[in-house]
Amino acid sequence: QVQLVESGGGLVQAGGSLRLSCAARGNLYRINDMGWYRQAPGKQRELVATISSGYKTNQADSAKGRFTIARDSTKNTVYLQMNSLKREDTAVYYCNADIVADATGHYWGQGTQVTVSS
Repeated sequence: QVQLVESGGGLVQAGGSLRLSCAARGNLYRINDMGWYRQAPGKQRELVATISSGYKTNQADSAKGRFTIARDSTKNTVYLQMNSLKREDTAVYYCNADIVADATGHYWGQGTQVTVSS
């Protein structure tokens, strides 16, 4: 059984930084795209950034210049480095991965809360 396990959320002041991690655990064969999404209260889940197995990245406009997505394929882990955080970045952040396994599909992490205070 494959799971995505997230860590690294928390409370930070505006202008601060956080680093999120998401590790894929279980018996899997390959991970294709990995990414981060977020959902603020009362809003729909939105894309933050994705990274392909070839390390090509894609970011939402709101993340460009402030957030960096990276992955360590040897650890089946994706990271999101968030700098210059703003109050509007407050949300639950979810990891997503396209995983080839006995049960192939798109997997979601449990979500980690990021709260940015003024």
